[in-house]
Amino acid sequence: MGKKRVAQKTEEELLAEKDEREKAIKEKEKTAVKKGRVKQGRIYISASYNNTVITLTDESGNTLAWVSAGSLGFKGTKKATPYAASRIATVVGSKAEKIGVQEVDIYVKGVGSGRNSALKSLSARTMKIKSISDVTPIPHNGCRPPKPRRV
Repeated sequence: MGKKRVAQKTEEELLAEKDEREKAIKEKEKTAVKKGRVKQGRIYISASYNNTVITLTDESGNTLAWVSAGSLGFKGTKKATPYAASRIATVVGSKAEKIGVQEVDIYVKGVGSGRNSALKSLSARTMKIKSISDVTPIPHNGCRPPKPRRV
């Protein structure tokens, strides 16, 4: 076996990766879906251990826009970070403002680290937040436990 070498990225590669991510964010902000003016909407935040996805819908549940960490250029473990979640929330907020959403209900689902930072970023936007609900599924009794071990 030999020593394992860890590939170090140069500063130029890191800057290029950051520029690529910023370019993807700007592109996502430009492509806001124009499905008519919607005054009220819902925002669903799904924060798992591996990724964060935010979906903007109207009152009846029709999707107006959605953004995930992977679609903004985050890869691997960076997708589940609070920074990625805050960037996703700013993109969704700008899309909501372009569509004309003024009031939103927020539904948070999951246990990932992006929950709080996404909420903070959304609350900094100009739209009014009517309610915040946690809809994380909780098992009432759970799965059946395994049989006792016989030795």
